[in-house]
Amino acid sequence: MHKRDLLKETIRHIDVTSFDATPIIDAMRDMAFTSRDTAVATDILGRMLADPDCTIILTLAGSTSAAGCMQLYADMVRYGMVDVVVATGASIVDMDFFEALGFKHYKGSTRVDDNLLREHYIDRIYDIYIDEQELQACDATITAIADTLAPRAYSSREFIAAMGRYLTEHAVKQHSLVQTAYECGVPIFCPAFVDSSAGFGLVKHRVKNPQRHIMLDAIKDFHELTQIKIAAQSTGLFMVGGGVPKNFAQDTVVCAEILGHAVKMHQYAVQITVADVRDGACSSSTLQEAASWGKVDTTYEQMVFAEATSVLPLMISYAYHRGEWRRRPRQAWSAFFDGDGAQP
Repeated sequence: MHKRDLLKETIRHIDVTSFDATPIIDAMRDMAFTSRDTAVATDILGRMLADPDCTIILTLAGSTSAAGCMQLYADMVRYGMVDVVVATGASIVDMDFFEALGFKHYKGSTRVDDNLLREHYIDRIYDIYIDEQELQACDATITAIADTLAPRAYSSREFIAAMGRYLTEHAVKQHSLVQTAYECGVPIFCPAFVDSSAGFGLVKHRVKNPQRHIMLDAIKDFHELTQIKIAAQSTGLFMVGGGVPKNFAQDTVVCAEILGHAVKMHQYAVQITVADVRDGACSSSTLQEAASWGKVDTTYEQMVFAEATSVLPLMISYAYHRGEWRRRPRQAWSAFFDGDGAQP
C-alpha cells in the first residue's frame, strides 16, 4: 500500500449555516437523557447570545477541529457568537493553522497497522490521518514567524495574533479560526501552547537564536485573561472538552478575587464532554463542583455527556438560525491590549 492510497479522502468540515437544526433541537427539548441535556445547553447558549453584557469564552480541547468542526468554530467567531477563545495548542496549530497553510486532514481507520503508518510517515488521530511531513512544514512556519519577532516575552495571545497576521498575506485556505479571530479582534489564548506542533518550531527558533529568541509567558496569559474577566464582569463559558483550557478560563474568577477585585462567577456555562466523573476529575470537575470553588454560577449551567462532533453541529446550527448573534455588539477584546501586551 502506497502513501497516496492512505491519504486519499479528505475530512470535510461541516457548514452549520447550510442546514437548519431548529426542529431537531426543539424536538429534543421534550425528550430525555442526552437529547434533553443538549437542548437545555443550546438554550443556555442562546441566553448568552441574547445578553448584551455577556462576554462569551469558547474553550477547546481534543481533536474536534481535525474531525470536521473547524469551519464551525471559525463561523462562531465570524458571526459574533464568541468573544474570546482558550484552546489547546494542537487545536490552533496542528489543526487550524495547519489547514490554513494548505494542508489537509484525511479520513482514516482505527483498523490499521500503525507500524505501516509510521513507515509512511503518517500520524493517526483515531480515524484521521495526517501527513507528518506536512506537520513539519507547519513547524517550520512557526519557526519563521518567531524569527521575525523582537526577542522578548510574549503571551500566547500575542504570538497567535502574529500567526493570524501572517495568514492575512500567506494563507492558502481562507477563513481559518486563527485568521478570522485576528481579523475580528477576538483573542486566542493557548496556556499550554508548546504542547503541540508549535513546540517543535519554537525550540528550533531558540536553538537558531540562542542569544536573541522569544519566550512564551504563561503567567502573562493568565493575567491577560483575568483582566478580561475583571473588565467584562458578565461572562459565559462554552466548553468543548475540558482540561487546561476549561480550568484556565474558570480560574480567572479566583485570580481576580485574589487580586482584590469583586467579580461575578461565570454566569453561564455549558460543557460538552465524554469524561467520567467517578475519578474526581471529569476533565477539570463538573460545573456543579466548580461552584464550590466560586468559579461557575449554577443558575444556567449544563453538562452534556456526548462526543462533541455528534451534538455541536446541531447546537450551533440552531444558534445561527435563531439569529440572536445578529443583535450582539462585537466585544473586540484584542483592542483591550496595546502592542506590548496587557494593559497595566
